[in-house]
Amino acid sequence: MRALILWLFASTAVFAEGERAGDFDYYVLALSWSPTWCALEGDRRGSPQCEADKDFGWVLHGLWPQYEQGWPSYCRTGFRNPSRSETAAMADIMGSGGSAWHQWNKHGRCSGLASDEFYSLARDAYGQVVRPEILRKLESPIRLPANVIEEAFLEVNEGLSADGLTVTCKSRRIQEVRICLTKDLEPRLCSGSVARDCQSRDALLDPIR
Repeated sequence: MRALILWLFASTAVFAEGERAGDFDYYVLALSWSPTWCALEGDRRGSPQCEADKDFGWVLHGLWPQYEQGWPSYCRTGFRNPSRSETAAMADIMGSGGSAWHQWNKHGRCSGLASDEFYSLARDAYGQVVRPEILRKLESPIRLPANVIEEAFLEVNEGLSADGLTVTCKSRRIQEVRICLTKDLEPRLCSGSVARDCQSRDALLDPIR
């Protein structure tokens, strides 16, 4: 019975919504490989992120407040929502203003920050991570072990460790790199489900269009 109670408590922590803003343990910086997202979702939606004249590689999916186990979402906050111009200003690293709005609504509220402060912090977090330039030079799709992506990030980011970075896959494609950071944006170890790496040995990586 005790094990069941603990499991139910953990499940509630993962899927709960509407928590108090600012009550979390650390951040997860999620970087999405744009060609994967476009192939699986964005093209179908007609997202501006996937237009032919765009050359997005690793875009900022989000800066997510995280618990040691689980995460908050759609938190209660007294701060106003961002304006359309504020969300549009994030499109250069987030792909579209719509994505910036969604990330604020689901995750940014939980930071305890005003929207402009949250976007500024997210931009700082994105800017301090070096994205491997070699991945932008692909000319055709390749299949590779997911840990090759992890190693590429570790090679060009001296402060990161393998236990503070996770590569995820979706539909047998490289999906995201997730980096765990303190509230001061210092690298730290990942915990809980964030620490689960993709184990694929032949994940597809499409080139930038």
